Order: sequence, then C-alpha cells, then structure tokens
Amino acid sequence: MKAFVLDGYGKKRALRSAEVPDPELRDDEVLVQVHAAGVNLLDSKIRDGEFKLILPYRMPLVLGHDVAGMVVRVGARVRQFKPGDAVYARADDFRIGSFAELVPVKEASLAHKPQGLTMEEAASIPLVGLTAWQALVEVAQLKKGQKVFIQAGSGGVGTFAIQLAKHLGATVATTTSTANVALVKRLGADVVIDYKTQDFEAHLRDYDVVLHSQDGKTLEKSLRVLKRGGKLVSISGPADPAFGQQIAAPGFVKLVIRLLSIGVRRRARRLGIDYTFIFMKASGSQLRDITRLIEAGAIHPVIDKVFPFDSTNEALAYVESGRAKGKVVIRVK
Repeated sequence: MKAFVLDGYGKKRALRSAEVPDPELRDDEVLVQVHAAGVNLLDSKIRDGEFKLILPYRMPLVLGHDVAGMVVRVGARVRQFKPGDAVYARADDFRIGSFAELVPVKEASLAHKPQGLTMEEAASIPLVGLTAWQALVEVAQLKKGQKVFIQAGSGGVGTFAIQLAKHLGATVATTTSTANVALVKRLGADVVIDYKTQDFEAHLRDYDVVLHSQDGKTLEKSLRVLKRGGKLVSISGPADPAFGQQIAAPGFVKLVIRLLSIGVRRRARRLGIDYTFIFMKASGSQLRDITRLIEAGAIHPVIDKVFPFDSTNEALAYVESGRAKGKVVIRVK
C-alpha cells in the first residue's frame, strides 16, 4: 500500500511517500480502507519528537490519527462491523497510521460513520470531538447554566467544543482573531475576545470551567478567571501525575511529569481550583454519542481545507501554521 512514512524524529522533517506492506490485522481489529484522514497538531508534535518520552514510537512510522473509510476485513473476534461498513475513528496509540491506504483499528475504538456526512467531514471529527467530549463531559462534567472559557475557538478542538458546550446548556466564552469572530459566534459563542486587541483576563470573571489549549502564560491567566471550585482542563500541558499513572510511565518519566506540573498544581490548589491534564484516548462508545449529536444537527463539522493524498506534507505544514479555521483533511481515496 502507499503511505507517508516518518523515518526518524526531526523538527519539520518531511514524510516520505513509499510503498509499504499492508498492516497485519489482530483478532480484535478492523482493517479500514482509508478514504480520508484528519490532520492534527498531534501528528506534527509526534514527528518533531515532543512526545517521545511518553509515546516511544519505533521508526519507520506512518503518522495519522483520524480516519474515515470502509471496512475491508475484520479480525476473528470482531462482532460489530463487517466488510463494506462505512466507519470512522481515532486510531489507537501505537497503532496510528491513517496517512496510508489501509489502517487497522480496534473494534472498541471504531464507530459507524454519521449519516449525512462525507468521508472528509467524518474524518475531521474523531480526535477533536473526543478531546472536547473527554474534557467537557467526562472530566469537567459541564452542566446547564455554567460558564466555560474555551481557548482558540476557531481551531479544530475549539470549533467542536463550542458547539458541544452550547448543546450542554453552558454560556461559552472564547478567544479568536478579528477575522474569525463571525465564525465562532455562528457556532454559538456568547462572549468573544479578540486576542489581538483584548486581554481575556480583563473581561472574564468567575468561570466554572476553562478548556486550556495554549501556552504557560495563558494557563496562569486562566487560573485567575475561574471561580473557587472551578475546573481547568488542559490539553496542552503540563501533564500531571495522574497522567503518568494512566500511561504506566517508567519511574523517571513519572518524576519528570511531576516536576514539570508541580508549580501549576500548587497555584491551582491555593486558588481552590481543580487542575487536570488530558491526553485524549480512542473510544468507539464516545464516538457513537458524538454521532447521535451530529445526526440530530447539534454539531456540524468545520473544515478549512481538503488536501490530496500526495500533498500530505503540505497539509501538515498548513496545520502547523496556525491559520486553519476548523479542521484540515487529506483525501486518500
């Protein structure tokens, strides 16, 4: 099969187009013919080596976490899917590889594609949708009437999270650039901060939840807009000790994680705020919940650009530029 291969970690290192063997299928997996693959910052961060301590991949590696496509074969223990099914998923850690013509996905991580979505639209959903779901529903337990601050509202996670938070009945504040104010308002944002001309800390007070996706300076300011008893859920770090336990990290990695987050955890405790880092995980059952919302019209995909398969490196570069409004997708088939 054709795939885009990473031969070794390297900042902005180009992926190599190559013919590689078809992946081996395990008994609990489904082999998916890739029609479209979402592109995420996580892909470029893995390529750059930013996660090699916690996700030590062996090279050569095919990147790509999001997939939409057709089932071509199922493992011996698979019961929910059959060849010809249209499906979508966030591929499992250490089994990623949707920048290819075929990718294996665990049955437990897979869901049937939402009715009415194209393959490109479906491929834009899994990673950002599961990230928003796990942050706002699973961890923050966001409720009707609460106030949530979602950073970077015009990005992939932001465009999904705004819609999910509004569905849950929350009041939503977000940051974006001047050019994207109308977009985030259409998605449901109630309070929009133009980060180029405004300081969100001067405008937001007593929030219940912050979904943090930016840098350390923004994290510090975000702690101060939360009310006592509020929750700060970070998808950009620093990782906390619970995450080290979750991934069964070696002792020295757990120590590094603890030291990197000790400052923010102490400050959060002093303010009476719950700080949690999440590294989203694959989940077919949560994708099925998301499918119901999409099919009910509560959430709509937001896609900026669709690149042809041969332009996978260009798609990665575009995501890294930070200019994308919503998601970037590669059309494979």
